[in-house]
Amino acid sequence: MTDIDSRAVVSPSARLGCKVKIGPHAVVGDEVELGDGCILDPHAIVKGPARMGRDNHLHSFSSIGGDPQDLTYKGERVSLEIGDANVFHEFCTVNRGTLKGGAVTRLGSNNLIMAYAHIGHDCQVGSRTVFMNAATLAGHVTFEDYATLGAFSAVHQFCRVGAYAYIAGFTVITQDVPPFSKVVAPRDTRCFGVNSIGLERQGFTAERIQPIEKAYRLLLRSKLNTTQALEKMRGTLSHSEDVLSLIRFIESAERGVTK
Repeated sequence: MTDIDSRAVVSPSARLGCKVKIGPHAVVGDEVELGDGCILDPHAIVKGPARMGRDNHLHSFSSIGGDPQDLTYKGERVSLEIGDANVFHEFCTVNRGTLKGGAVTRLGSNNLIMAYAHIGHDCQVGSRTVFMNAATLAGHVTFEDYATLGAFSAVHQFCRVGAYAYIAGFTVITQDVPPFSKVVAPRDTRCFGVNSIGLERQGFTAERIQPIEKAYRLLLRSKLNTTQALEKMRGTLSHSEDVLSLIRFIESAERGVTK
């Protein structure tokens, strides 16, 4: 039920589901679990402890489950957990966790990780995200569902990127990025309003987007400070669950938010 090239290296402790395909010179390390239908192209590597769900595709020279790039790591048993139907392109890297960060890096399902992208140790990545070429997450980053990280962009450790946010290429993120926003850094990183096109592509109606846009006008374009803007949102836009989630995100920020 599996198709393993004779030139591949598969650990005896690895667990393989049905219809797994492993190409020449690919490596499956100790304590790796591959769900049904996973594909490893030639020279792809997955190290353990790591668990992958169904239908993940590792392109050539991707390296998944490597040791955390952290000076405090001394060989402890730490792991990686990945959902279903993710695509990992050439030369991308995903590291396992560290003890101080909870000992596990997690990715959801249906994520697209493009060439040379990097997801650092202890990151918590949602589902249906996009990491463009050479996009980088430092350690301990939370990256929520449907968010996009542009090419050659980087997110500082311990930052959060909210759901449906769009970060344009060559942007450096050092503070939390609120959900639904689009962030660009021509010279300085700042928020340019709602990621409306991205929301429309994900099925948001005009009626659903409208209160989000009103909330961002209060946050970015009014003369109100952040606290006052949040109070105004509560008073006028509390009927929108999206706006309430935006408020909760901003209020829980420990590094401030990108404005």
